[in-house]
Amino acid sequence: MHDYFYELADFAETLLKAREVLLLGFFGEESSFVRFNRSAVRQAGAVEQRQLALHLVGEGRRVTTHLTASGDAALDRERVRKALDGARERLGVVPEDPYLHYATEVRSTESVRANRLPEDEGQVVDAIVKAGEGRDLVGIYMAGGIHRGFANSLGQRNWFSTYSHHFDWSFHLDGDKAVKCAYAGFVWNPAEFEEKMARAKAELEALRRSPRTLEPGRYRVYLAPQALEEVVGLLRWGGFGLGARHTRRTPLLRMVTDGAVLDPSVRMVEDTRGGLSAGFDEAGFVKPDQVTLIDGGRLGDPLVSARAAKEYDVPANGASRRESPESLVMAGGTIPGQDVLAALGTGIFINNLWYLNYSDRDACRMTGMTRFAAFWVENGELQAPVNVMRFDETLYRMLGENLVGLTREVELLPDVNTYGGRSTRSLRLPGAVVDEFVLTL
Repeated sequence: MHDYFYELADFAETLLKAREVLLLGFFGEESSFVRFNRSAVRQAGAVEQRQLALHLVGEGRRVTTHLTASGDAALDRERVRKALDGARERLGVVPEDPYLHYATEVRSTESVRANRLPEDEGQVVDAIVKAGEGRDLVGIYMAGGIHRGFANSLGQRNWFSTYSHHFDWSFHLDGDKAVKCAYAGFVWNPAEFEEKMARAKAELEALRRSPRTLEPGRYRVYLAPQALEEVVGLLRWGGFGLGARHTRRTPLLRMVTDGAVLDPSVRMVEDTRGGLSAGFDEAGFVKPDQVTLIDGGRLGDPLVSARAAKEYDVPANGASRRESPESLVMAGGTIPGQDVLAALGTGIFINNLWYLNYSDRDACRMTGMTRFAAFWVENGELQAPVNVMRFDETLYRMLGENLVGLTREVELLPDVNTYGGRSTRSLRLPGAVVDEFVLTL
């Protein structure tokens, strides 16, 4: 895919007219998908695709065209030719864009990560089926290579390839009772997989006990990484962008205007170097290895898209148009994973949250529901599953004044979105023990 994209880019450049600039983006993947239900394979397949985004720029205007590349050189060259002809016709009638901004300094990069996935995927599938024997395992396994490319007519070339796997599954008991889990990484480690399976099976057995209904109130809770994923996932939509800060639409408004802080142990970075996303954006700006978003509980640097950089006259740092983190990492703390129940003591072990939204965006107050396996814990021992409840809490309490501690280990949590292609967004998060967590009903 690498050489093919560059050859198409070279060809496209020969079609340009005077004072035209071409920005060419590429997405490709070679992915396997296996769906499971009742611990058996129900569907298996593979996807190989190539997508192009052509941005024709001229006289302060831009026209964007998306097309699918087939891999046939003659066919794809003709598609590119027609796409540029069509874009050129529209270029003269679209309005000028006052915030049009793209990289003019040529910075070419290449990052091709080694493919360390199993050569025989059948071994992985067999391990999953065996682990689910006698239980209703439902899930999807996806794995393979994801590729990103950028080229412009100024001579810049950028390429990124990575190979990863993600198994997202649940052990379903009955009704709304299930244990939801995920295992992701760049290497399939049988020992890690078995450890996750053992933990999930133990929770499934605990889920068979008579459920307990709790009264609304304030409880000590443990938010597992997948529960914290929902909190941070909501936060990253508008939480860290320069544009949201200037327009006062960020949910972290109190950190911007009032100097509000989180617990000193809270550190979040956009870690492009260690994530699944490419180190460049669609405008050709190369991302730094890391951007510190929160450090020592205090607000750090913003993510700056090309358009925001133009609007506010600051350097771009490769952020997407939404200025949302794509490879956010939250630093771990001091609680060993095996000691989570002891650290919780008496309270609620929460595996998953869902239906999150802001109940007061300016105060970063969120509401949502517990989901799947949540357990009442006494003296560090699981006692009974807890029926679904709603919470209403602010980030400043959850990760601020009421944060007891974070787990030492962090978990890779890729975005499972496959609309149009496998997503390269991801989070790496610890779990969190929180006091006085408000459950409302």
